[in-house]
Amino acid sequence: MEIIIGWLYPKLMSTYGDRGNVITIERRAQWRGYHVTVVPLDQNSTAADIQSVDIIVGGGAQDRQQEIVMRDLQGNKADAIRDKINKGTPGVFTCGSPQLLGNYYEPGFGQRIEGLGILDLVSIHPGENSKRCIGNLVIEVTATRLAQELTEIIGRKPYLVGFENHGGRTTLGKVEALGKVVYGLGNNGEDGTEGAFYQNAIATYSHGPLLPKNPFIADWLIQTALRLKYQEEIKLTPLDDTLANQGREAMFKRLKVEANASANS
Repeated sequence: MEIIIGWLYPKLMSTYGDRGNVITIERRAQWRGYHVTVVPLDQNSTAADIQSVDIIVGGGAQDRQQEIVMRDLQGNKADAIRDKINKGTPGVFTCGSPQLLGNYYEPGFGQRIEGLGILDLVSIHPGENSKRCIGNLVIEVTATRLAQELTEIIGRKPYLVGFENHGGRTTLGKVEALGKVVYGLGNNGEDGTEGAFYQNAIATYSHGPLLPKNPFIADWLIQTALRLKYQEEIKLTPLDDTLANQGREAMFKRLKVEANASANS
């Protein structure tokens, strides 16, 4: 079996170690014997390239890079992204990527950047003199179906640990939040929500990168991609995640978060 990972604009959108999400999916699939191909989805890609992938990964970017991406991600390429996500292609989108998938992003300086309108959310930077949302982040996954499927994988309520660093504030419309903030600021520091979940697309402000700290999310992406591609139920071989789980527990203790959140190894 083969998995094709589509990496959105790797040279423009990979701040704060977000390339680690691609590496984590690739390695955890390879360790189980699956063949993995990583395809950069950038200025040289076509709509057909986008349609060929099984998982989509998008990272963060500065405002200038987001403008470059949005100028390129138009027409057939934009339609292909919409089609893939609307049909359930799994993906993880961090910081700048969810802003691009949303309705629009208003930077602290400059013109509004129109999004693809896949996720019903808007992001607005409150101004150059405003305080950034920076620090460790812990969320409880509350998106109904995702929380249920992750619970089946790890055997307990799913919590995610990460790191946020964003100036924009995101407000959700008719889209389900990924989770609720246990520690940190999340989407806007006010309503307690973090990220968004639509079809099989995970949107989040959590860097770190996210997947090495929460490897069960990578497994969910792999399992979902294989099930959709091959139209059969897939049960992944367990991996030894002892070190990752110990790191998560250490972070919970450091932040004094009472969360029974370590995954089963």
